[in-house]
Amino acid sequence: MRRNWMMASKAHAVLSASASHRWLHCPPSARLCETYEDKGSDYAAEGTDAHELCEYKLRKALNMKASDPTENLTWYSEEMDDCANGYASYILEQVEAANETCADPVVLIEQRVDFSRWVEQGFGTADCIIIADGTLRIIDYKHGLGVLVSAEDNPQMKCYALGALELFDDIYDIDNVSMTIYQPRRQNISTYELSKEDLYAWADEVLKPTAELAFAGDGNFLCGEWCGFCKAKHECRARAEANLLLAQHDFKLPPLLEDTEIEVILSRVDELVAWASDIKEYALQQAISGKEWTGWKLVEGRSNRKYSNEAAVIEAVTDAGFDPYEKKLLGITAMQKLLGKSRFDELLAAYIEKPQGKPTLVPESDKRPAMNNAKSDFMEEN
Repeated sequence: MRRNWMMASKAHAVLSASASHRWLHCPPSARLCETYEDKGSDYAAEGTDAHELCEYKLRKALNMKASDPTENLTWYSEEMDDCANGYASYILEQVEAANETCADPVVLIEQRVDFSRWVEQGFGTADCIIIADGTLRIIDYKHGLGVLVSAEDNPQMKCYALGALELFDDIYDIDNVSMTIYQPRRQNISTYELSKEDLYAWADEVLKPTAELAFAGDGNFLCGEWCGFCKAKHECRARAEANLLLAQHDFKLPPLLEDTEIEVILSRVDELVAWASDIKEYALQQAISGKEWTGWKLVEGRSNRKYSNEAAVIEAVTDAGFDPYEKKLLGITAMQKLLGKSRFDELLAAYIEKPQGKPTLVPESDKRPAMNNAKSDFMEEN
């Protein structure tokens, strides 16, 4: 099997694939975000470390020369190592699947892809691409725990697929594109497939015209869940106006609202709460930097006592004739890790129970099955 390995540049595009979900919904946000400094975050740094470890594990699994980056990873942990091993194993499975339809597939890791035929200066870095006759596979690793990422109709993945087709569509007989999000910390492996023709139609009819607006800084501002990753989210007037319009419902008590009003609020309330939190955080950081807000002041919050030297505390308490330690049962996850899954099941399966979760109201698109409510229970009893 021929394996082609190519390393990508880490440059950043104005209309990046990773931000496409935002600028496709809100075109002018692309240029607006350019005016803000990219400060990064601990989450982004952890994700970068995880991707570097995944790359090493995958190269090693495919018997390719690779240097172990572990000692240089600031955020390395056993959990990250487990995630990277799982990712490498999953890719190997996909390579084997590709071998069933093609004797000479190509595997690309951290590959720069160019989709500038549809997006001005458009490029990105795909974690893994498997090129084979029949199906083009795109796999993207997500280390994040907070947001569940779906591959369904995912514009970032479709941009990567377009870039891969630019390289290989004339060489391989590709009919379909398979796009997978591998998000191990959320037990999420999401795959979405579509035909090559449908992908090209989306690129011509949706991606290209919207990207032209975004690159020019034109189009209408539109707020939504994509605002969470926008650098201008704290000061965006369109977002403020939309949320303040929704907030006017707060002047009515819930029983006085129409059902349709409550349904509108439910569909937007998470955005409203997120916007309010963003405003508070922005105001706090500005105050720390020296800004004074009328009617507000910066104070020291509560803090908890802590030991300045744990080793000295242990020694002092032990010398005084006391035991400085407390003993408690390991949690289920830690216990399973200690015993191993099979031994854990053998010894403790009879003692493990999973109580019913607290009722939560979610959109119909949520994949969890609906639970019975009081009305349903009453109907069943009768």
